[in-house]
Amino acid sequence: MQTWFIILLVLTASIFMWYIHDKYVQRKHQILVNYPIIGRLRFVFQEFREPFRQYFGDEKFYESMDKLDWVYNASRDKVNYASFSPSQPLPKPKLMLKHTNIVLNDDEIENDFSVTFGEKRKNPFISSSMIGRGPMSDGSISPEGTRAFVYGAKEGNFPINSGEGGLTSNFFVTHSNYDTKYMKEVRGSAFQEKIFKLSKILFNVPVAIDFYRKTIFKKDLEADTYVFNIEKDCFYRPNWDAPLEYFPKTVPDDISDIILQISSGLYGVRTKDGKFDIVRYKKQMTFCRMTEIKIAQGAKQTGGKLIAEKVTPSIAYYRNIEANKDAFSPNRFPYANSNEELFDFIGELQEASGKPVGIKIVISDYDNIVPIAKEIKRRVELNLPYPDYISIDGGSGGSATAPLDMMERIGMDIRDAIYLVDKVLKEYGVRDKVKISASGKILTPDDVVITLCLGADFIQIARGFMMSAGCIRARYCSGAGNHQCPVGLATQDIKKRKHYFVKKHSDYIKNYHNNILKSMKSLLAVMGLKNVNELDKEKLIFLDKDSIIHDDIESVFERRVFNKGSIVTKQDS
Repeated sequence: MQTWFIILLVLTASIFMWYIHDKYVQRKHQILVNYPIIGRLRFVFQEFREPFRQYFGDEKFYESMDKLDWVYNASRDKVNYASFSPSQPLPKPKLMLKHTNIVLNDDEIENDFSVTFGEKRKNPFISSSMIGRGPMSDGSISPEGTRAFVYGAKEGNFPINSGEGGLTSNFFVTHSNYDTKYMKEVRGSAFQEKIFKLSKILFNVPVAIDFYRKTIFKKDLEADTYVFNIEKDCFYRPNWDAPLEYFPKTVPDDISDIILQISSGLYGVRTKDGKFDIVRYKKQMTFCRMTEIKIAQGAKQTGGKLIAEKVTPSIAYYRNIEANKDAFSPNRFPYANSNEELFDFIGELQEASGKPVGIKIVISDYDNIVPIAKEIKRRVELNLPYPDYISIDGGSGGSATAPLDMMERIGMDIRDAIYLVDKVLKEYGVRDKVKISASGKILTPDDVVITLCLGADFIQIARGFMMSAGCIRARYCSGAGNHQCPVGLATQDIKKRKHYFVKKHSDYIKNYHNNILKSMKSLLAVMGLKNVNELDKEKLIFLDKDSIIHDDIESVFERRVFNKGSIVTKQDS
């Protein structure tokens, strides 16, 4: 009997058995009873929908596909010009920038994009850039992804927010000049070192390091908590059990500017039973520039949620929690049962670290910010502690995951929120006491400039940096079910993440940041402004859905935010 006939017979029998199973055995999917076998195409196409959405669908969520192309091109340091017109113009209504007839040359624009937080603190934070990477936890992001961000932030000279996962070993990958009093080193035997050096010749360095790690740590479940020191050929991690006096008195020069975020779970600065550990906090702040208390994030008004599949033994070690169990933080921050209690806790952190401390919130209406402004005013008058900055997040979801039922239902658009917070703080006479940070769908230089015009002092970008780090927006960030981030950026799946190109993507991350600042200078030149601090609401124009121009931005936002009539009426038309 010929081989082809046997193959055909087996294939026919398999299809027949598959048909019988779908129609007469399985009772999970109704459609397969009526359409055996062929009905499975529905599930195939359903799986393809998200990964292929960016190739075959119009981009709605980020205003236009052109903006996404700008991010990808900027991260690869490509020329960001378009021919004729955008392929997908920005929808109306939209904010426009006023330009001047006598424009400036780029070299006439000042290169100072610095922001100072906590001027009155013992150790203020002077950020070299007003652009920072937004909070992304090591845990929601793979260890390799976190390392890429840290390298990129250090090389690009911009701050990086730790996310609620806290300060993990991966934030120390640039810190090779350390003291072994506070850093634990692990080395292989002489034979293992020779094998490692040989493997570096035969394979690439990341593969060799991965092999070396396995030979040293074998089945140690916390092997990932050690990073590799290429100069000493050893693995190392912070020894948080070392006495406080062993830790640096100032932030080491070879560490990126880190903003330590503390969430309701108190990850990284908690005891095993979940209480705040002030000594552990002090140790971590020897490496960080300032603190951000996460009260809320985007549509994620609940506590942060990391499913069990992502709570590896390493993540559990960092967070001081149990491995392989869901890490769901409480909805309310434990020291924020009132604004007074929260601000008192802020004072404790300011005193303990000598550095700025701020809060991250989301705004839905006037009542979200007024009590905070009132309390700041009262405390300024009484010389009591208050936040050095307020970080405002837009209500449009999160850079990775958020409850679907909250997306688009909780929180204002970031531009409306920034306008409102800036206005209220001014009304209460405390705007000069508090810096404002903004985040939420801010991707490109024009987004940044518009947000600064509306009152922000600092911008924290998550989505844009994710894309610069290789994210293809497949929307498989949560790790739930069988779906894992296909590029190895937002997953703990070892098979996916170990092939992630750390150094290559760190260059992309650096390029994205640098090209934002470069293009901001071009926008400032066209607007006739020499310094970024000259941006204000007077530099904006509002174009409504009927193409009617409004140059009184204050009145536009008064109507938008406070619902005092519509932007366009029949009389206006």
